[in-house]
Amino acid sequence: MSTQQTQDKAGFRCGYITILGRPNAGKSTLLNFLLQQKISITSRKPQTTRWQLLGIKTGNNHQAIYIDTPGIQSEYDSPVHRHMTREAVSSLEFVDVVIFMIEAMRWSDEDERVLKLVQSSGLPTILAINKVDKVKNRAELLPFIQKIAGAIENRFEIVPISAKTGDNIAELEKTVLSMLPEREAAYDEDQITDRNQRFFAAEFIREKLILRLGDELPYRVSVTIEDFQEDDTLISIKGVIWVENKNQKSIVIGKNGEVMKVVGEAARKDMEELFQKKVFLRNWVKVKKNWTTDNESLQQLGYQNQ
Repeated sequence: MSTQQTQDKAGFRCGYITILGRPNAGKSTLLNFLLQQKISITSRKPQTTRWQLLGIKTGNNHQAIYIDTPGIQSEYDSPVHRHMTREAVSSLEFVDVVIFMIEAMRWSDEDERVLKLVQSSGLPTILAINKVDKVKNRAELLPFIQKIAGAIENRFEIVPISAKTGDNIAELEKTVLSMLPEREAAYDEDQITDRNQRFFAAEFIREKLILRLGDELPYRVSVTIEDFQEDDTLISIKGVIWVENKNQKSIVIGKNGEVMKVVGEAARKDMEELFQKKVFLRNWVKVKKNWTTDNESLQQLGYQNQ
């Protein structure tokens, strides 16, 4: 079904839905489940998502354009944090619906900050209470929902979900669809995102570094794609992993190159699954001193530090 075919359908709904929440609320996991395809990297560490990412899902009578966003923090003290917060907050300027994600049995100052942003936007909002699969005593869930409903003064639709298991995701999608405006499709039916393959190659490498390295170093690492060549049977990729100093470079490489080997192999497998083609991946580690605080370096690495 082409964009023109969807435009000709009476009552077709199309709209943008931003997924907002504090770090590690499960936003990227939700996007991947909605699309039934991994396009957004995930980990248990906060600040994994650094950019807005569109995930497009087209049905017979609708097109839902979901936007994964970085987690919104109560405090941020670096240009990278400021970039991520802008990426999240700016999505409120052009969307039709908000999915505000929180974690079941938890309400924090960061959740409160997101709530104020969402309320001030005046946009139709769904409060998605995630990770209900982790609630050991389900009898505690209803009182929690009632408490949250009181805190938000029943302004939002509330849908308990599990982005990991898919519990109640169909109800979430049904609620989203009811809020979308009647509008022709914005993208072709077979398009699932606005990002190119180079973006995903860099993100998959960064995800594997986050999963492999310690608690602090992943936030000092960025990845760019220096070369991307594709033919009928093979994609050849040269990735560059940027760190701030030589000590970090040694950690990323690992003893006898072991970290680089494991990271590269895992990232390559994800790329081949998404690109549906064999991938030849080579990674280098380079030092860009203090890139996380230097505005020029941040812009060179794709962070819009305005």
